[in-house]
Amino acid sequence: MLRFVARRLLMTAVVILGVTVLTFFLMHLAPGDPAEMVAIARYGAENLTREQIEVIRKVEGLDAPLHVQYAKWLYHVIRGDFGRSLSTGEPVLEEILLRFPATLKLAFAAMIVSLLIAIPVGVASAVKQYSLVDYLGMAGALIGVCVPHFWLGLLLILLFSVHLGLLPVCGYGGLRHLALPALTLGSATAAVTARLTRSSMLEALSQDYIITARAKGLPERVVVARHALRNAFIPVVTMIGLQFGHLLEGAVVVESIFAWPGVGKLLVDAIFDRDFALIQGCVILFALVFVAINLVVDILYVLLDPRIRYEGEARP
Repeated sequence: MLRFVARRLLMTAVVILGVTVLTFFLMHLAPGDPAEMVAIARYGAENLTREQIEVIRKVEGLDAPLHVQYAKWLYHVIRGDFGRSLSTGEPVLEEILLRFPATLKLAFAAMIVSLLIAIPVGVASAVKQYSLVDYLGMAGALIGVCVPHFWLGLLLILLFSVHLGLLPVCGYGGLRHLALPALTLGSATAAVTARLTRSSMLEALSQDYIITARAKGLPERVVVARHALRNAFIPVVTMIGLQFGHLLEGAVVVESIFAWPGVGKLLVDAIFDRDFALIQGCVILFALVFVAINLVVDILYVLLDPRIRYEGEARP
């Protein structure tokens, strides 16, 4: 087990290093002068002077070759120093940690919404295969997959906030502020999980041990809940873990729509300001969370299915 975890941690480090390289150089290949964008963010476009731009370029080290800037930045990151925001001057790590709880809160709420919808729909569709319940459930899942976050978010705002006046349009607060962003973010993952749950349940229900359980006279709810659902849940757990990473990615759009003060909105604002230090910090955070989730999912997968060995070999 320790060798498995150590190997995965090494792969994680390689992935993170690749993310830093891609993020750093792609941002600097984007059109526009970064020093000028930073100067506009600090002083405003109306009062901007060429001297201010040159001072920022020199102070922030933007006049050095790209590989030198990258090496210097990576050296500080390894030591836990992500630098300072080019637009606000505040430490990047402090700004991210200040916003991260709001993003986690939204992601967990969206995951709960997703599971509350997906698991019952997927199980009911499998148990009632080719029935009206099955058709309605899978039609809803198909719509959920196809509808983009920003479009669904705007529809929910129009319905629940503008027309019915039940929920606030945007902002950060309690459950009333969290409801619409969580529903928007959780709908797409619910659709994917429901379809996977249905297919996994159908495969499990066709196995011999299910036929044996039914032949013994066990009630159908016991057969479904105790025997079929447990085995069908293995690929679903994998998908749920991966989807949590996608929820963090989707938060970038949803937080912007609902003015949710999380890391996603911080990243969007940093992109508009060409704040390289803040963008790189946010991207590294998302990458770290994503690979950490993958590692946890892999370990859970092994624990749930004892037939799988850490090296990927079947037990004799």
